[in-house]
Amino acid sequence: MNFIGKIASKRGTVLFVGTKRSAREAIREEADRCGMPSVSQRWLGGMLTNFRTVKQSVARLKELEAMEADGSINRFVKHEVLQLRREREKLESSLGGIKNMPALPDCLFVIDIGQENIAVAEAKKLGIPVVAVVDTNYDPGLVDYAIPGNDDAIRAIQLYCRAAADAVLEGKASAPAYATAEDSEFVELDAEGKPVVDNRGRGRDRDDRGRAPGRNARPGSKPPAKTAARRAPAKAPAAAAAEAPAAEATGVEAPAAEAPAADAAE
Repeated sequence: MNFIGKIASKRGTVLFVGTKRSAREAIREEADRCGMPSVSQRWLGGMLTNFRTVKQSVARLKELEAMEADGSINRFVKHEVLQLRREREKLESSLGGIKNMPALPDCLFVIDIGQENIAVAEAKKLGIPVVAVVDTNYDPGLVDYAIPGNDDAIRAIQLYCRAAADAVLEGKASAPAYATAEDSEFVELDAEGKPVVDNRGRGRDRDDRGRAPGRNARPGSKPPAKTAARRAPAKAPAAAAAEAPAAEATGVEAPAAEAPAADAAE
């Protein structure tokens, strides 16, 4: 249960799996209590390995629920309404527990690994850790974290599911709060799940204070000084030193160039 608490403290998802009759009600109630997805009716083959197709079925379920909620389903004829409602009930029974699960889970909590052997095999193929209640008639090496116990008694199953749900709630309570970001709604987390503090904004503020106000300056700030006219290219130091003594020796100033406009007037 400590591993489940660590997953929950990192904002992870724990999928509760138990489709046998003695475990259905306990799995569904405890998963809803701690806000985690669950599979309590039937495990569909490929629910993890073919999750993209499963998400399309979940989208269809949400579409049918929206049609039922806003009354748009009544625009169809009677036999079409009955067909759509049967489709919704079928999808709800098999996918209703995972319709709010946006991605693959981070961990599986399984009751009776013999009954849920397909779920264990898919999780093992994808590298998802499995926490399961293992009875004496199964090999505990098939799962990552085995809980020895009776997986047939209803009271025992309720006890295990309640303990898993309490571990999830405790993990959520100990999770660090997300840092608020003004410019972006995404917050970067480190390896431990804690928000990463970015100090680049302070340096940016200092650079903005030292920068001259421009086009997007605040009201009341001084406008930037106008740039000087284009200057003549500076002469090399050696050429300037050679021209200075020649001008002093002759003492004659060079005649100014006449404007092309004066020549045109003459």
